[in-house]
Amino acid sequence: MGRAPLPPGSPLSPNAGVPPMPGAAARGVTPQQPKKDVPDQRTLVVGRGISVQGTVQDAERLVVEGTVESSMISAKELAVMPGGLFRGGVEVENAEIAGTVDGSLTVRGSLTVRATGRLLGKAACRRLKVEDGGQITGQLEMLSDDNSAPKPAATTPAADTPVKAEG
Repeated sequence: MGRAPLPPGSPLSPNAGVPPMPGAAARGVTPQQPKKDVPDQRTLVVGRGISVQGTVQDAERLVVEGTVESSMISAKELAVMPGGLFRGGVEVENAEIAGTVDGSLTVRGSLTVRATGRLLGKAACRRLKVEDGGQITGQLEMLSDDNSAPKPAATTPAADTPVKAEG
């Protein structure tokens, strides 16, 4: 037999007496409280030990902890976590690389290469931040502020290209 429903006007909530999730307070997580001021994003997380090949569509945020191989992905954000591998082409607004990206990366906003990050191949970005230990091997082009087309490498020497580092 089930429990009888609460009478109308009862001061008890349906979850009264339910203990909080173990360790939730230590992690700063409070159950049943949605995040505020964070717009809903369509996020695809490829977990550690998982490999994905093919096309990803309609993901606003791609988080790579495992391996992703794709010819071209377009998303708003890319995050490659330590130990993660993205191989192929991707075009995003912002990217944070703490794992490995091998291929073609176009970032219309900020590209951050963390200390554990490796960027191999061809990349273009508007703003660049590389932490001590981060690696970039290949071709890097800075996008101009007035459009998203790369500056021609032949007319803009690398020493004259402004690089905006975030504090």
